[in-house]
Amino acid sequence: MQILAHRGFWEHAEEKNSAAALRRALAEGYGVETDLRDAAQRLVIAHDPAGPGALAAEDFFALYRETQSGAALALNMKADGLRGLLKSLLQREGIKNYFCFDMSVPEMLGYAREGLRFFTRESEFEPAPTLYAEAAGVWVDMFQGDWVQARDVAKHLDAGKQVALVSPELHRRPHLDFWARLRAAGLGANDNLLLCTDYPRAARDFFHG
Repeated sequence: MQILAHRGFWEHAEEKNSAAALRRALAEGYGVETDLRDAAQRLVIAHDPAGPGALAAEDFFALYRETQSGAALALNMKADGLRGLLKSLLQREGIKNYFCFDMSVPEMLGYAREGLRFFTRESEFEPAPTLYAEAAGVWVDMFQGDWVQARDVAKHLDAGKQVALVSPELHRRPHLDFWARLRAAGLGANDNLLLCTDYPRAARDFFHG
């Protein structure tokens, strides 16, 4: 299992998506989930509408290259119309181990046409993932309850897809019972499974300790 540090490896909530949190995650060998949107015709790291202090995406990608991390980047696309800027930056920095997700369906078609790696979505509200055949993987979310079972993960892995699971604490629910189910099913050993979590160090110890 690969661990994705949700908005970086932050120690205080105000650090989310900051350069310090993103650098800490990469330095400790975790993958990173972070948010991209546009501000003044450039890409920035921001979950909500970007302020003047938002980290430039090009600075984050340069940091990724400098740390020689190679870990997975999960890029949550918070706006449409960004794929041209994004593709240019990814190519310039030579970044291969990434995927984009959460764009609209019309935008997803553009990602597919242009060869950008993307994950489709599955949740209790999206039981039939869009563009499944074209997607490199599936972003599996659990908004209202821990509905995902081992068989739900296995069907995607067996189809040759990577699977990224949203850990329950991202929706303010306890996470350890869900983690225990994954470990008991032997999924912690599968490198095509990714877990997006606010507790990357605890997750690494739980699944790989």
